[in-house]
Amino acid sequence: MLYATEGLVQTLLRLASERDPDEATISLAVTPAGEIPDTDLDPETPVFTHFYLPSAGSSVNAVFGVDLGTPPGQTQGRFVSHPQGDLRLSQRDDFHEIIFIAVPPWTQDSIAAFDRTGHEQELTILDVEPPEEQTP
Repeated sequence: MLYATEGLVQTLLRLASERDPDEATISLAVTPAGEIPDTDLDPETPVFTHFYLPSAGSSVNAVFGVDLGTPPGQTQGRFVSHPQGDLRLSQRDDFHEIIFIAVPPWTQDSIAAFDRTGHEQELTILDVEPPEEQTP
């Protein structure tokens, strides 16, 4: 079973809607449930809580092929929108440990999660707030 915060899911769906008819691809990160108030999950359970904007560091990426917008090794998932409406993993998708895919009409009923082999995973959306990120 996979867990994601409602705020993250709503933000991803909004970003996908804004990019439509183009696809959106966004890196996702987890927070251990023990660091999130008001959850009854095992403290080590990963909860998808944060994303990294794909445009961050895009100038360097375009010139040198280095993605500075996403911290290395810190994203356990990827969100991909399929504006054409195919709610399944395709060979064009950026294979990651977990891939979230959304299709129009960009509602919570039109998002699903898959493992890298294409098997759909049970997704539970939690109505909780993740801890605030601290900038070093």
